Amino acid sequence: MRKKNRFVTLILVALTGIFVIGMAFLLIQRRQSSQPMPPRGATPPAQTEGTPRRGGTSAVANRTPVRVVSVIQGSVESSIVINGDVLAGKEVSIYPSVAGKLASTRLKPGEAVFRGQVLAMVNPSRPGEVYEQSPVVSTIDGTVLSVQANTGDTVTANTVVYVVGDISNIVVESFVPERFSASIHERLAADVSFEALRGESFTATVSEVSPVLDPSSRTMRIRLNFAQKDARIKPGMFAQASLVTETRSGVLTIPRDSVINTYGSFIVFIVDEDSVAHQVEISIGLENEEKIEVISGLEEGDRVVFEGQNFLTDGDIVRIVD
Repeated sequence: MRKKNRFVTLILVALTGIFVIGMAFLLIQRRQSSQPMPPRGATPPAQTEGTPRRGGTSAVANRTPVRVVSVIQGSVESSIVINGDVLAGKEVSIYPSVAGKLASTRLKPGEAVFRGQVLAMVNPSRPGEVYEQSPVVSTIDGTVLSVQANTGDTVTANTVVYVVGDISNIVVESFVPERFSASIHERLAADVSFEALRGESFTATVSEVSPVLDPSSRTMRIRLNFAQKDARIKPGMFAQASLVTETRSGVLTIPRDSVINTYGSFIVFIVDEDSVAHQVEISIGLENEEKIEVISGLEEGDRVVFEGQNFLTDGDIVRIVD
């Protein structure tokens, strides 16, 4: 009986061992199957070709893209832009010779008038007194620009009834701020543009400069004459004039957009042969809306960044694009 019990015990121990070994084997297989296998023929991770290397395609693509322009010799014009009004070259106010009521007006704005022509009639009569009507006569040849009084108005010898002007010779009248007054003189060139004639520019010159400044506005009155007549330019139009106050030729120039103004210092970035950007402080001279004169800090032929410079720091490697 004892031998039989020992045999049964051995069988149970053996079965238990086989079960444990089988479960361990299944667990190992499951762990191995949960790890992804590399595709057949794939390159091992240590030999992957896509790893960026210094100087490779990926490294170049990560460089800051910039546009550059060479420093060249050229000319720079310094100019100021002012607004003005188109006026008839000669405007005259027409007054009555006597006081009374305006009995009638005979011409309208835009109509031609000659010297000595009657423009209106004034009745100087008073209650109990009857007088002949007095004519209002033009003192110049020209065109009626405006009628300042209406029929029935009471007028005096100081009342403007008509404004007559010579529109065959129109001018632009403007006012220059005091800080620019020393740069303005007769025969100074200007380009004039109009809101009504967009995209066109008209050449003019300064023909008249006031000898004094207006003490209330601190401005100096000037007038511009056009080089050529154009029937499309009419009195009353709004004008914008750009006056060239100074011109320098044979100087180093760069685009205005390439300069960074940092608290009064002027900075540019130049790119060397190794595509490295270097920060340079420069001194400037004349400037306008497009170009700046470089007095010091750059040499002719230097490549200056004019687009993308705001994203650079000294020593950055850049990628020049067209």
